[in-house]
Order: sequence, then structure tokens, then C-alpha cells
Amino acid sequence: MPASPKPQTFSTDSITAPLRHVTFRRVWFGSLVSNLGMLVQGVAAAWTMTQMTSSADKVSLVQTALMLPVMLISMPAGAIADMYDRRVVALVALSIALAGATALTALAWLGLLTPNLLLALCFVVGSGMALMSPAWQASVSEQVPSETLPAAVALNGISYNIARSVGPAVGGVVVATAGAVAAFALNALLFLPLLVVLFLWERIAESSRLPPEKLGRAMVSGVRYITNSPSIKIVLTRSMVMAVVGGAIVALMPLVARDLLHGGAQTYGIMLGVFGLGAVVGALSVNKVRKRMSGEAAIRACALSMGGAIAAVALSHEPTLTAAALVLAGGGWIMSGTLNNIAVQLSAPRWVAGRALAAYQAAASGGVAVGSWGWGHLTDAAGVQTALLVSAAVMTASPLLGLWLRMPRINAQGEDAELLADPEVRLALTGRSGPLVVEIEYRIAQENARAFYSLMQQVQLSRKRNGAYGWSIARDIADPELWTERYHCPTWLDYLRHRNRSTQCERAMEQQAMAFHVGHNPVRIRRMLERPFGSVRWKDDTPDRAAKDVLPLITTAPGGTT
Repeated sequence: MPASPKPQTFSTDSITAPLRHVTFRRVWFGSLVSNLGMLVQGVAAAWTMTQMTSSADKVSLVQTALMLPVMLISMPAGAIADMYDRRVVALVALSIALAGATALTALAWLGLLTPNLLLALCFVVGSGMALMSPAWQASVSEQVPSETLPAAVALNGISYNIARSVGPAVGGVVVATAGAVAAFALNALLFLPLLVVLFLWERIAESSRLPPEKLGRAMVSGVRYITNSPSIKIVLTRSMVMAVVGGAIVALMPLVARDLLHGGAQTYGIMLGVFGLGAVVGALSVNKVRKRMSGEAAIRACALSMGGAIAAVALSHEPTLTAAALVLAGGGWIMSGTLNNIAVQLSAPRWVAGRALAAYQAAASGGVAVGSWGWGHLTDAAGVQTALLVSAAVMTASPLLGLWLRMPRINAQGEDAELLADPEVRLALTGRSGPLVVEIEYRIAQENARAFYSLMQQVQLSRKRNGAYGWSIARDIADPELWTERYHCPTWLDYLRHRNRSTQCERAMEQQAMAFHVGHNPVRIRRMLERPFGSVRWKDDTPDRAAKDVLPLITTAPGGTT
């Protein structure tokens, strides 16, 4: 009897593993087409600007107009992505971009386009994409299992860079043969497939008994999380440096084609295409690089390869040599960006994923926007070749930052912990009751004091990341074994959110702190209302707080500590 065939298995390490999931595959192909349109528009906009003005400043501002919105609205966009249905947010954002692209097409067709209008409408399209990006990227973890998330992030980078490898060449051909109006119209049409895919996506939204944060509070929560996450701060800083310095090659590409290679729109499109081709190769290699090199070594390799490539572009007047250098530059550019993106996605829990990714995009895109403006001014003063050589020199020196800001080793640390039951409450509270003060008393053997104190410094960052403020740790001078941890939360609702924002790693760290406790009695926890005037009946005829105003408690989940 023949043996039954073995079931076919797939490695989660494969770069194509996420494409086996239907929703991700559809969104990925839709975004590929949308990215193609954006690249076609970018070529048309940059080349149209070179025809309307000879100012290098104006030409480089096209890239600024497309990228600056990411820096300006990324944090509100990230907060909105975490507060509301990410599918709906992406649909609204994509509609804004479509409206801007349609207006750009109409004005160009009517002959009413001016340099300032071109920049303004590029800004509108960029704003729509900036609003969509955090919702789109944060939803990747909902479309694929966690073990394939790094590959999915890399595939998203590949999507953009496949478009980059083809789109600019297509844009150059369309502009050269049919004009900028046709290129702008093509971009507007290519937004439609992604709109349809997002509309058909049946996203399963997780319900929460707690209302969403207000936009302002959500932004503050995101900033608080990032400022108390040392690893994410390092990633953001290194990303911005790479973007500011490396942005020269992106912003000055039209001038490379026109002034150094003496070509036209088609040459510009081809040069962008080979840059994108290198980026695809770089993105395909990310998984192998992550296995063989540390994050710091990989970022250094990317910086050095880009530095050499930018110098070659500056010194070359031969299209073939320039194209070869751009392949290398594109590979370093996308690999560094993808590695940083993966680091942020694996570090941030789902409740703040949109805001963390928005901060990363703000750092990277803001760096490109600011850098493009600066490189444009330097080009006006000293020429394209000099600007690129300065960029190459700074990029080659940038790995020295690793002496102070070494890229962290980041694994999947953002997995949500199990929900905790609400603490026992006998005082009628509403969501706005507060501030809440939490005091936790530990009894620590004196020989463990130093180890406990060191661990509590990490606990401090965890508490602050998740919404607490005013954290302190104190030791009783009359009883040296007695330690008191103290922190505040603005309201009762904020405290309930704080309790269940911890990741599995953070929860394990809190349990490790509890394990230092000695003695027969358990760790003592006090939760107090700091300004309790709303809970006191100051007059005999003051009615008790209505039961409908009091938030219900969770009683079925496992008990928690803080």
C-alpha cells in the first residue's frame, strides 16, 4: 500500500509566506498598483516643475511637498488609526489623496497649473497618504500571524520598490509621449483598486468596554510611550539621520538626470527605476541580513554602501555607471528603512502600534523633507555634484553614531498580555474620577536591595509608557526592608487602560519585581482617589451618584497586581 503523501508545509521565514493570507495578498496588490500611480505622479510633478522654473530649490520642494505631510500629521494619523476602525480610516485617507490627484489632473489639463499650485496639490495627495499609512501598516498584524510579520513588513517595502523600479520608467515614458496631464490622470485611476479592496475587506474589529481616548490625549499617550522606550528612540534617531543625509539622492535625482547626465524625462524615469530595482533586491535580502548580522552591523553596512554609491553618482557622467551606483544606493536605502520599520513594529504593542509607526514615518519622511530642502539650497549655491559629494561624506561618517546610539537587539516584545480583572472598588467612581494614586509596598531583603532597585528603574519606564506619571520609589528609613512604589493616573478610566496595556514582557518584569518580596504577607497595594470631593455627600440632601454613571467591572478575567 503506497504511503500517504506528507502534508505540504511552508516556512514562515519565506519572504512570500504572508501572501498566502487572502486579505494581506489583496491589500498588497492594491497598494502595489497605488504606489505605481504615486511614482508616476512624482515623475510628472518633478519634471513639470523643471519645465516651469529653473530653480533647484523649487524642484527639490516637490519631494518636500510629498513627504512633509508625513512629518506634520503622522502623530494625529497614528492616534486616529489606534482610536478608530483602521479600515475606515484608510478609506477616508485614500479618498483625500484621490481628490487631490483629480484636482491636479484637472488644473493641468486646463493649463492653470502654477509652481505653487503644483506644490499645494502634491501636499494634499501626500497628506492623504500620510493619514492612510499608519492605519495601513498597523493593520498588517491583523492580516498575518505574528511569525510572518517581519516578512510582511519587508513585502510592503518591496511593494513600493517594485513600483519604484517600474513606475518612474513608466512615468518618464508617459510624460515624454502623452504629457504630464496623462501621468496625473493615470495616478488618479490607480487609486481605485486599493479603494475597492479596502471597501471589501471584512475586518473583525475588537470591541472594548472602554471608550476610545480623545485625540489630544491619544497623541500625548503616544508621545509618552515613545519617550519612555529607549530602543524606539534610538531607532527613530538613526532613521532620521539616514533620511536627512540620504534624501539628497532622492531629491536631486531630476537634476542628476538633467545636469550630470544631460538627459530628459525618460532618463530621469530610468534612473529612478534602477534605484527602485536596487531597493527590491535590498528588501528581498532583509530576512537573510537579519539572521546573519546584528541591527547595528546591518545599518552600518547600509550607510557605507550608500555613501560610496552617492559619491559615484556625483562623479559619474555615464548613465551606465550612474545606474549601477543607484542600484547599490537603492538597496541600502530600503534595507535600512525596512530594518527600522520591523524594529518598531516588533517593539510596540497593538494599542499604540499606529502611533509608534507614525513616529517612525515622521522621523524618516520628515528627514527626507527637511533634507531635500537643505540639499536644494546647497545645490543652488554650490552645484549638484558638490551637494552629492557632501551627502556622501556625511553618510560615510554616520555609522559613528553607533558609538553613542547603538541599534538595539529587538525581538517580538509587543505581544499583548492577558487582560486583568478590575480591582475591588467600594467607592462609586465614574470614568472622570481622579487623579488615581497607586502605592505598592514591597518587603525586600537587604542583600537584594541593589538588584531590586535596578529592576524598578525598568518598571518605571513600563509604568510611564502605559500612562502613569509622577512615578517614585522610596525606602523606609526606620524599616530598610520596606519599599514603596508610587505613581499616578489622571482618571479612573486612564487607570483601567493603564492596567491592561502591558505587554507579556512588561507583565513578566512586574512579576519579577513581586518575586523579590519576602515575608508572610503579600505585597500590599493601595489605590486612592487623590481629590475625592466628587465622592463625598457634602449636604444631607445631595443625591448619591447614579449607578448608571459608574463604570462596570470585569470580574471574569484573572486577577492582577497593579
